[in-house]
Amino acid sequence: MGAAPRPGVRADLSENAFCRDLLAGLSRSPKAVAPKYFYDAEGSALFDRICELPEYYPTRTERRILEQHGREIAEVVGPQADIVEFGAGSLEKIRIVLRSFEARALPRRYFPIDISATHLEEAARRLHAECPWLQVRPVAADYMQESQLSALDASTGRRVGFFPGSTIGNFEEPEALAFLRLAARLLEGGGLLVGVDLVKDPHTLHRAYNDAQGVTAAFNLNVLRRANAELSADFDLREFAHYAFYDPRKHRIEMHLLSRCAQTVHVAGQSFRFEEGESLHTENSHKFTIEGFRKLAVSAGFRPGPVWTDEARLFSVHWLESPAGGARASR
Repeated sequence: MGAAPRPGVRADLSENAFCRDLLAGLSRSPKAVAPKYFYDAEGSALFDRICELPEYYPTRTERRILEQHGREIAEVVGPQADIVEFGAGSLEKIRIVLRSFEARALPRRYFPIDISATHLEEAARRLHAECPWLQVRPVAADYMQESQLSALDASTGRRVGFFPGSTIGNFEEPEALAFLRLAARLLEGGGLLVGVDLVKDPHTLHRAYNDAQGVTAAFNLNVLRRANAELSADFDLREFAHYAFYDPRKHRIEMHLLSRCAQTVHVAGQSFRFEEGESLHTENSHKFTIEGFRKLAVSAGFRPGPVWTDEARLFSVHWLESPAGGARASR
């Protein structure tokens, strides 16, 4: 028998992961919610817009690295690999990688994993229409939950992971280490291609997360809109403000939603008080040195390989080898 819903929580929301995590985050001090909940269909579309903004250097810089070093990347990935993309989004960057392979060495299968099922299915259909030779098998899941990744059992060849966008920077160090250890097990005998944002001038970082068009602000606020739509919440989006800043001591951007006034909000039948100026912490984006990230990868069981960067060293793409010899992750 399942556990009974907590008082004040509708029965149909009691097992909802977003509901459970948001209620827990609002009950803590300081208040926080995991950034993975940005990515419903609307949030995914907003992030695609962010990636095209002039201030947002990571996406265009990473794309250039993938294009300029595509042949080298295809060589380390190897022929007829099964590619697993963690947090796949719109699947734009995998297209760049796929174009780098010679016809006789093309990947066999592609498993894009993303938490937004609707957005993922549509993107996967478009990719398969463009690349009919590729078996595209979308996996709607939280890639940090091994129990949700049983679809990867269909992969029997060399597995190669793809984790672009410096999403690794959204994790705290213990979480980043946990993800890399999970990836090392899933990709045993293969490897991981991962995009990593680098430490740089704080002014460049500030502009990237506070764009003039306000798209990042809309993306940040979307988590509240989603809560209203899905969790019987009553956040007034006009009473919350986007706030992002760089902390040089922790080498990270922090994103918050600041309450413009003293107010009480309701989520799934529960009440939460915000004081004026109090924040809901929505995201961290850690920046790395190349050597610092390579050390983290080694501690997770990877063997670091080539690193590719742009001329200004704004961004890096790492190849991490996962040595054969251990059993693949059990589920």
